[in-house]
Amino acid sequence: MNKLMIDLVDETNQLSNEQMEEIEKLLNFAADQEQVDDQSEVSVTFVSNERIHEINREYRDKDAPTDVISFAMEELGEGEIELIGAEIPRILGDIIVSIPKAEEQAKEYGHSFNRELGFLCVHGFLHLLGYDHMEKAEEEKMFSRQKEILDEYGLTR
Repeated sequence: MNKLMIDLVDETNQLSNEQMEEIEKLLNFAADQEQVDDQSEVSVTFVSNERIHEINREYRDKDAPTDVISFAMEELGEGEIELIGAEIPRILGDIIVSIPKAEEQAKEYGHSFNRELGFLCVHGFLHLLGYDHMEKAEEEKMFSRQKEILDEYGLTR
């Protein structure tokens, strides 16, 4: 059984069914490694550089394309009521990945496109779980965790 309920959308129509299935398997593996609640929801959208540029400018005030953006959803915000006994899936949030940036970075780093795509998806997923890399200690923790997940999954450089 899959741990996550994943909504995968390829707006670029560039990814094969096999690549989409591989991302789904990788994110389920990462969720298992991170002990995420079963049936948690995440959405992953693959976009063009132009689209991620628009999103980056609109939501992050950064006027440039980037490789991955994550929008985490808070489970229970202030003033929300927890429904006792109701089985409501945890909504983790959205991951948006630029296909052209993934291609460019794969060449730059000398590894496969699939490895870069997997890296960006796991990176975005860890952000949804609260990992960050603003401080040096946070960065070391997050980057070593994503390397462990990718290595254990078998998606090495």
